[in-house]
Amino acid sequence: MASHDPLRHIAVQILQFSLSLQHEPLHTKKVLYGVLDASHAAKTRCAQYATTHDFRNLDHLLAHLVSVAPFAALVIIDEMPEGLESVLTRSFQFGVEALELGKYEGPEGKCIYQFTPFLADVDVSAHDRTDGKLTPTIDSADIDTVVIPAKTEGFNDVFLGEGRWHAVRIHGTMRPQIRYIAAYQVAPIQAITHIAPVKSIEPWNDTNKVVINFAEPANLCGNAARTIR
Repeated sequence: MASHDPLRHIAVQILQFSLSLQHEPLHTKKVLYGVLDASHAAKTRCAQYATTHDFRNLDHLLAHLVSVAPFAALVIIDEMPEGLESVLTRSFQFGVEALELGKYEGPEGKCIYQFTPFLADVDVSAHDRTDGKLTPTIDSADIDTVVIPAKTEGFNDVFLGEGRWHAVRIHGTMRPQIRYIAAYQVAPIQAITHIAPVKSIEPWNDTNKVVINFAEPANLCGNAARTIR
């Protein structure tokens, strides 16, 4: 896909996918089920996910995905062309992620793949002391707050003074669900001190980052005012 035009090819295809899901949910569900039916391992893994996330069965999970859950897109590409992330950030109201997948093949045909795991820096796991496994403590879909580190000058001038925070990198698929922004003041304070409701999240200049505009001035956090997620 690296040779495809970011706007005319990739962005248009994503839009077509979203429209197909909107107008043909039953057909989309049938296609998804057919793909899972062809892979026993994938079907088993999805069925296990359904069981551990309060779905009645796999069919209920797929129905939720195509009819209830908000649309989001993941672009997996072998090489990130210039301008793609900017196009994805600016072109859609729904969340879009881009994952660069490098493939290296050895002389005997064995392949190694290099990539950053999807949502790698969104930590939703904790150690389960009963069996030693990592178990989710919160579903990523429930995350509604972004925490930003701030030095004193920027915190006073921008976070409090302008009622916004710019040059923030947020995963595209997480962006539609962010409702709050919290400020973590670095040393010597080293604490989350203020929180504000989010009015809008917009592209920041010609970068892949965004500016977060506040709906109202930031409020001082009490010790138990809010659990930051």
